[in-house]
Amino acid sequence: MTLNAHLQTLSKTLSGELYADDLIKAIYATDASVYRMLPEAVAYPKNKEDIKLLIEFAKVHNTSLIPRTAGTSLAGQCVGKGIVVDVSRYFTKILDFNEKTKTVTVQPGVIRDELNNYLKPFGLFFSPVTSTSNRAMIGGMVGNNSSGTTSIQYGVTRDKVIEVQAVLSDGSEAVFYEVTPEDFHKKAKEHSLEGHIYRSIFGALNSKGVQVEIKDKFPKPEIHRRNTGYAIDELIKSNIFSDSEANFNMCQLLAGSEGTLAFSTQITLQLDDLPPQESIMIAAHFDSIESCLNAVELTMAHNLYTCEMMDKIILDCTKNNRTQQENRRFIEGDPKAILMCEVRANTKAEVDVLADKLEATIEASGLSYAYPKLVGEDINKANTLRCAGLGLLGNIVGDKKSAACIEDTAVALPDLANYISEFTALMKSYNQEAIYYAHAGAGELHLRPILNLKTAEDVGLFRKITTDVAHLVKKYGGSMSGEHGDGIVRGEFIPLMIGDINYQILKRVKEAFDPDNIFNPGKIVDALPMDESLRYQPDRKEPKINTMMDFSSSLGILRETEKCNGSGDCRKPPEFGGVMCPSYRATRHEKDTTRARANALREFLTNSEKENKFDYEELKTVFDLCLSCKACASECPSSVDVATLKAEFQYQYQKANGVSWRTKMFAYNNTLNRFGSKFPGLTNFMFSNGVTSTLLKKTFGIAKERQFPLISRKSFDKAFKVLDEKTYVSKPIKTVYLFNDEFLNYLDTPIGIDAFELLTRLNYEIKVIKHAESGRTFLSKGLLEQAKTVANKNVSIFKGLVSAETPLIGIEPSAILSFKDEYLKLAEDKTSAEYISKHVFLIEEFIQQEIKLGNIKPEQFTLEAKTIKFHGHCHQKSLGNQLPSFDVLNLPKNYKVTIIPSGCCGMAGSFGYEKEHYEVSMKVGEQTLFPAVRKAPRDTIISANGTSCRHQIKDGTQREAKHPVTILREALLD
Repeated sequence: MTLNAHLQTLSKTLSGELYADDLIKAIYATDASVYRMLPEAVAYPKNKEDIKLLIEFAKVHNTSLIPRTAGTSLAGQCVGKGIVVDVSRYFTKILDFNEKTKTVTVQPGVIRDELNNYLKPFGLFFSPVTSTSNRAMIGGMVGNNSSGTTSIQYGVTRDKVIEVQAVLSDGSEAVFYEVTPEDFHKKAKEHSLEGHIYRSIFGALNSKGVQVEIKDKFPKPEIHRRNTGYAIDELIKSNIFSDSEANFNMCQLLAGSEGTLAFSTQITLQLDDLPPQESIMIAAHFDSIESCLNAVELTMAHNLYTCEMMDKIILDCTKNNRTQQENRRFIEGDPKAILMCEVRANTKAEVDVLADKLEATIEASGLSYAYPKLVGEDINKANTLRCAGLGLLGNIVGDKKSAACIEDTAVALPDLANYISEFTALMKSYNQEAIYYAHAGAGELHLRPILNLKTAEDVGLFRKITTDVAHLVKKYGGSMSGEHGDGIVRGEFIPLMIGDINYQILKRVKEAFDPDNIFNPGKIVDALPMDESLRYQPDRKEPKINTMMDFSSSLGILRETEKCNGSGDCRKPPEFGGVMCPSYRATRHEKDTTRARANALREFLTNSEKENKFDYEELKTVFDLCLSCKACASECPSSVDVATLKAEFQYQYQKANGVSWRTKMFAYNNTLNRFGSKFPGLTNFMFSNGVTSTLLKKTFGIAKERQFPLISRKSFDKAFKVLDEKTYVSKPIKTVYLFNDEFLNYLDTPIGIDAFELLTRLNYEIKVIKHAESGRTFLSKGLLEQAKTVANKNVSIFKGLVSAETPLIGIEPSAILSFKDEYLKLAEDKTSAEYISKHVFLIEEFIQQEIKLGNIKPEQFTLEAKTIKFHGHCHQKSLGNQLPSFDVLNLPKNYKVTIIPSGCCGMAGSFGYEKEHYEVSMKVGEQTLFPAVRKAPRDTIISANGTSCRHQIKDGTQREAKHPVTILREALLD
């Protein structure tokens, strides 16, 4: 039997799932590192018995297991040629919590921030925090010994792990916890693999000469961020090997072992009291990296809770990221570096004193030219900007990228300035302008060279720079791996960092735990070469891929996919805000992440031998649940635009495989509605009658639970002619063009009439001219030739009309925002398309501007009190923000408006109507939107500006939602 046949047999015995298809293997071939290895399979174990079966299979079939949680490892820990074992789907329970002892027991797939949400009411938290904390999981944090911004106050993950239940390499179970010397030696006598492990550890470390060698060669002990190799330097501090009073705990070894020793199934953590509530951050600005680093020791004398650094390269990356614009407001001038120093106290008076003292120190140093104080939400915004840093580096256009290889070095704080000075000189010798980023207060900066790892020359530099930096770190007694771990990228440098004698001890430790080398081989000991198994084959011939959409801003569609660096922001759950990624939030399947779609497309485009490189069923599968919400274009730090990638894929795939009747039906919905509008009564009878509607749904694969949108009794085209003839606006404030989109014209005519009445009564002249539909339905179904025709036609029509004085406004976000997005990628007259896009507005945006100009005033509206809950359209959130809608709805003085913190509604045009997508569609709605609407009192007005959103709210909650324009028109005084 082949291995695949054996894998198929194994899959039938597991309670969970196992996949060995090309798509899933491609998705799991990478993590957030520069490496790529196609695994043999991917398993989702449901329980410990599944893990034991996987271990037995690996032993019998001479393969390996690569443990994985969120897959955000930067050093290649989560890639390998064996079976990737993903515990993020089923091992996600908080098992026990003891408020008295301040401990919690969790499975390895529990997300760090979800855990802290659970703990917050008790005044406790798990203190280590990573920039990926809203999707990073406890198992991965233990494996990497994560630390993050809080380590200068609270320590690292290793300090918090008090017990680990694990399955060992022979399939036996073990519980590792703090043991007395008596218990240690009792365990060492047991005739089991666990007993053998204790005996081996004692035999390896008991010699005083060995202990001296460890102390001499390991990183300086005052560096609390050190993950170089196995933490045998921590074990010898116990009372087994010294006069210390500290008991031995094998968990100190397991933390930072990168899944190479045992398979953890349950982890008990020591918790901390929540930090003092009052906080102030001083964001000190510097004209040079040197000045910034010289200030670190001075500021750290103030008992800081965080001390983080961002350099100009990172800051410049945020300039073009829409999501980060608001977060940049505290920046003054053009600093070379910013040091973010946070103090905390229990009262405002106390924290003010601490901040004043810190400010005085910074000012007296003369090193900083500006040091604004941030409080409250402004601190969160600054931290969000910092957390986005690593992902934003993926925005560098072209093949040169920041390479994670030396980004994890840590030195003792007194050595930091000198170390960085030598590091900078070293980088200059390679003609490199490195990036300086992150945990200055802990002596660790995420330093990155900019390299093109598609070329053999830069792959050579990749090794040379890493080797030279390793020697420099060793000179200062530092740790090559501070918090991101050794993985593949730094594993082979461990002998240099700790010496060959100590390295042999690490090999003995691995041998004791895992004699068959089945747990994550090639990491820590017998490491894989750091310059092999890269994502890209050096000096490869770049595939030539012609596309209908214009991807020139990314230098082509392949490079658009390559912007995804695997940071996994698309895996954050809905409670942490944003929109990305709706389908993953519903399924919790890696296949349905933005990351998976980008990586899968990259894999097939790069490695395909087909003439049409898009012609793969696997790609159809991975894009199937993409709702084209566009959130990834703004929320993804690397701005990977998967909605556009999907449209291009659909177009190319359908060129080879044809277009289904249902796809045509949805794509040409406007044409069908135009015919239906000639006989609206008959059309609506067929749509609403039980017999005919059921027949239509079955014929076109529409979910039986859905209600067809009904045709308006009169099209807006006709309604406008009547309104225009009887309405005269004398001396209008402005003339605006109203875009009569396909939804407004045939389905939402009453909203169009409301818009007309509102604006004309406010003294604006409304013009509606004959133009093409928006093309949204063509775009959503990949009919890009038709969409291109529409884009060209509308650009041609409006280019001589639209201007700052005569803007184009629209009611349906998905339609009008096409001018700002897809038209720029499709229209042939790009100059005109670009010009028009600058003068196109959602109707709420236009009204908001007029309010600011004083042309529209609250006095023109009712004083009646109303409560409104607003849900914004995904495209509005992605290509702009919801503030205009919020401001417009708040215009009447006594209207109280709140924005529902929802992501995508789940309908997404035709997506939610398709029967195979109905369940996911409703799950998306149930995440935040539906519960918020149901919870709202009946007299609360529900508002949504998207036509799909209003239908989804109706189907999911039986509540009617109104467009903001209708609400405002109803509030207008006579």
